[in-house]
Amino acid sequence: MQNSEFTHEEQELIQREFEALLDDYSHTRHRQKVEIITRAFEFANKAHYGVRRLSGEPYIMHPLAVARIVVKEIGLGSTSICSALLHDVVEDTDCTIEEIEQLFNPKIAQIVDGLTKISGGVFGEKASEQAENFRKLLLTMSNDIRVVLIKIADRLHNMRTLGSQPKDKQYKIAGETLYIYAPLAHRLGLFPIKTELENLSFKYEHPDTYAEIEAKLNDLKEHQMLNYERFVEPIREKLTGMGYKFSITARIKTVYSIWKKMQQKNIPFEDVYDLLAVRIVFTPNESMSEKDQCWMIYSALTEIYRPHPGRIRDWISMPKSNGYEALHVTVMGPEGQWTEVQIRTERMHEVAEKGLAAHWKYKTGIDDESELDKWLRNLREVLSNPEPDAMEFLDTFKLNLFAQEVFVFTPKGDIKSLPQGATVLDLAFMLHSEVGEHCIGAKVNHNLKPMNYTLKSGDQVEILTSQTQAPEQEWTNWATTAKAQTGLQNYFKREERLRTQEGEQLFNNMLEAQGLAGYKDTVLQRVLNYYHIRQPQQLFLLLGRKEILLGRLTDIAFPKKSIWKRLNPFSSDKDDKQPKEAPKTKTTEEPKKKESKFIVLTDDNIGKQYHQADCCHPIPGDEVLGYKDDKGIIYIHKVDCPEAQKLKTSQGKRIYAATWDTHRVQSFIERIELKGVDKFGVLIRVLNIITSDFHINMRKIDLTAEDGFFMGTLDVYIYDNRELEDLFKALKKIPEVLTARRAQNIS
Repeated sequence: MQNSEFTHEEQELIQREFEALLDDYSHTRHRQKVEIITRAFEFANKAHYGVRRLSGEPYIMHPLAVARIVVKEIGLGSTSICSALLHDVVEDTDCTIEEIEQLFNPKIAQIVDGLTKISGGVFGEKASEQAENFRKLLLTMSNDIRVVLIKIADRLHNMRTLGSQPKDKQYKIAGETLYIYAPLAHRLGLFPIKTELENLSFKYEHPDTYAEIEAKLNDLKEHQMLNYERFVEPIREKLTGMGYKFSITARIKTVYSIWKKMQQKNIPFEDVYDLLAVRIVFTPNESMSEKDQCWMIYSALTEIYRPHPGRIRDWISMPKSNGYEALHVTVMGPEGQWTEVQIRTERMHEVAEKGLAAHWKYKTGIDDESELDKWLRNLREVLSNPEPDAMEFLDTFKLNLFAQEVFVFTPKGDIKSLPQGATVLDLAFMLHSEVGEHCIGAKVNHNLKPMNYTLKSGDQVEILTSQTQAPEQEWTNWATTAKAQTGLQNYFKREERLRTQEGEQLFNNMLEAQGLAGYKDTVLQRVLNYYHIRQPQQLFLLLGRKEILLGRLTDIAFPKKSIWKRLNPFSSDKDDKQPKEAPKTKTTEEPKKKESKFIVLTDDNIGKQYHQADCCHPIPGDEVLGYKDDKGIIYIHKVDCPEAQKLKTSQGKRIYAATWDTHRVQSFIERIELKGVDKFGVLIRVLNIITSDFHINMRKIDLTAEDGFFMGTLDVYIYDNRELEDLFKALKKIPEVLTARRAQNIS
């Protein structure tokens, strides 16, 4: 940020943006409190006067933009708008929370305080050291959800203006956004924001791939819209005839969602057919239930087009845990392409677009509790004893942010929603931590099943327990939900504390029995040194677990080296006459030069100064970044490597932007996965292309054939990913080769 006077044009721009905010606010159903919003704007404008963002624009434009997202795209009211306008005032100026409370009100001060406290942590410069700050965010979220909603709005505007940041910061912020903000927005029902966050993150992490897919998508859009008009025309006529007031809109897939499908199914852009989806939003008649009317429109739709029997999604009978309700059906259009149609009422649409804000608006009473309410209610319990390591804690919390759901029934017929892949043990901990700790299995559909049995939608489950049962470390492999993992961690921590206390008592008893209570510190240090243990608590834990026996401690405390040692077991082992080391003289350190955050990878430095990460094994041409470990070694990762995603979020200061400048001097081992139809001569053609056409050396071949198909891997020496892509294209021209791609890892 920089300071300078604003021009007359900039002051007019600020005023116009504020008036646009008030205009957005005037179109909401909230009680109009323009006076307090105006005061908040004037206070923030004065506090940030003269300060500019990296882009050069006045800093106040950022809080104004966040406030507009809060009201227009999330649907919050005056308290949230004021908090958004003031969210950086305490952190960046001399203003205090007490002043905010005096000038405005306690609720605004509380939200601004929450936003100020979580400005560091996972979202700040010291990410890897600050698990506690992320816990503060989530604890505040369980008290007042507006804190995290404003934080998401803040991140959305930062992502929209990320172009002004240096490349290494772009990687860090984009990686962090994709890792935690997008899933959090999804979990809170903010689907348009979640989609935009994903798309923007992808744009900055993979700019070339993004531009390539975007160009192809733009070429197809005109044709897609013509198809759309032909597709919806008979639907409009049908719904108008039924007397409904409705809107039909087209929804084109984002670049990120297209790329994700290409990766998941290993297909090129041209094979992604469901680029277009259609959304019907209608005003329901009060004489019938919303659910019945959605199914009536479904029936009318399937009279026009043939439905795909396996692609009906009923999120009305069983809404998603983030409040989402809709009826999805895929039908065959007039052009012979499958098209997804989403059917929603206006209420369902507002909940889908604005998440929690709309969800609370439509609540009818205190007993009207959705799965989302239950999730927020359970959040505090999950957070009671978070992991001390920031990334472990993030992983635990993130486990079921993005998960699809299964619905199971208790013996009494109650429905329980769990993430897909959840086990009997997960359900036990969902019911109660004590049920989880004493679980021995379950009756699933009246059949006995173990704790690690994966539940399926429609299962009826009765949890079985025993008071003699206790968790073991192996259970952590069966727990897939955050609540179950946290419950197990809490149990193991309680047990560890108990064993540690027992071990310390045993140690003290030994000292008393030997008459050495007055020499506790000396004996303790000698034992720690003997076992190469740093902390006394670790020793006490081993004693409590009976992994170290007391009799052994006596021998260590009384080493029988000499009569003098027997009389004085605590004298130094070193010869007193040994010359002491000369005191070190202080030297003045030279000031360190600021390290460049940009790496150029050449034929000379790759493998010497910079090392390819084993987890993703990047080669020239791949989009990459650098990460400096604790020993100062810089490892090169692919930008989309799962390990790199974590590092960008947790180790932002150690991330380097990187680019290749190699000249096909050095080759790299790359593993190719091949699958295809097992016909005579196929392998010979594959080998001819690799060795004769491309002159590529091979190190290893591992292929097997079974049931008419062959599959396996080839290790080859490659110069760069362009050569690899050309090789794949050539191999895929062999009719029998079904798949040719890079393997996930090379072991």
